[in-house]
Parts: sequence; structure tokens; C-alpha cells
Amino acid sequence: MSTQNLSIVLVHGGFVDGSGWQAVHKRLAGKGYEVIVVQNPTLSLDDDVGVTRRAIATAKHPVVLVGHSYGGVVISEAGNDPKVKSLAYIAAFAPDAGESVETLIANPPPGAPVPPIVPSADGFLSLDRDQFHASFAADLDEDTARFMADSQVPWGVAALAGKVSFPAWKSKPATYLVATEDKMIPPPAQQMMAARAGAKIVEAKGSHSIYVSQPDATVLAIEEAASLVELVD
Repeated sequence: MSTQNLSIVLVHGGFVDGSGWQAVHKRLAGKGYEVIVVQNPTLSLDDDVGVTRRAIATAKHPVVLVGHSYGGVVISEAGNDPKVKSLAYIAAFAPDAGESVETLIANPPPGAPVPPIVPSADGFLSLDRDQFHASFAADLDEDTARFMADSQVPWGVAALAGKVSFPAWKSKPATYLVATEDKMIPPPAQQMMAARAGAKIVEAKGSHSIYVSQPDATVLAIEEAASLVELVD
């Protein structure tokens, strides 16, 4: 299937918004894809799935649905839309039925870095701004990491706890980009989720912000997912 006949829908994760996809968007649009960037409020999984489905509905072509971090939970649920033909997980959670970010992070492996999450009294999470660079964006320059830290989007506890009903990866092909230097989602956990989902695994050296720091590697993983659409059409 040619690039002119596919739409790419990009779903961001927690603590950030869709602007981090800018370099990926530029590369994909330059290749002829229709590219849609979702702006999820990250208040609850149900809300985010609804917003993502509305974005899918606007796509002109069959969709490759892409999620980073918590966005992987969103695409696992929203990806059941019949318009979605394949999935791409970018250093993302890929939950099974009944799982959420909350359950997936409940038992970290010994020695795994602990994300510097700061809860608020009213049910929202943020990352400690002074530790954001090292934990979330270690391979980005200081100014970019500081801007991301200072422009954080509060992440609702309800989104963290939102459980997937039936993961789209059980019925649709997927790729998974493992960020080998990730300090938010341990790379072994990424490998486990990717293998469980039957995803084609691509690895690249990068932080949790690999979609920002390594746009070429990210586009490669997305185009691998796009190539899978040909196999199922």
C-alpha cells in the first residue's frame, strides 16, 4: 500500500502533549502520509480513547495507530476501531486485557530506576521537574528537557488506572520500538510486552523521549507497522 493511501495517527503519553511528535510528523508528512496528531487530555483512559477515536474517524485512509508510553494503553483500546490496520508502540505500555499502567508498574524488577512521580492532592501526577531531564529525556539537550519539564501536562490518576478491555494487538499486527536507555519503562519490560503482543521488535539507543530524540528510528518503526498493512489487505 502506498504512503498516499495510509494515515498515521500519533498518540502521546503522560506528562506531555502532542507537540513532541513534531520531528516525526515532518518526516512522515514528507513521505506522503496523512499524519494526525492526537491531543489527549490524559484525564481518564475512557476520555483519551474517545478523543483518539474521533481523530481516527477524521482520517482519510486506513490507519496506522502509534502510541508512546501511556499512549500505548490508549492505542491498545482505540485500535479495535475497524479503520485501524496496524499498531506501532514507541517505548510504550502494551497491556493485556484487564491491565493498566498501574498494574504494569506495580512490581518493578530489582534495581530498576524509580520514576520521580509527584502526586497531587487532587488526583493528578507530575514528574519532579529537577529530575525530569535524567529520568524522561536524558538524551535531549538541557534546554529542550527543561521546556518539557516546565510545560508538563498533569496526568490523571484515573488514566493511570484505566484498564484495557480487549487489546487490539490480539487481532492486528504491531511493531514495537524498544528504547534501550529508558529510565521510565525498563527495557526488559518493553521487551516482554512486545514479545507478548507478537510485535516486530526494533531497538534503538535512546531515552524514554526516543520519539523526540530519535525521530528517524521512530519513523522506521512506524513504517514497519505500515508495511504490515500490506500483509493484511
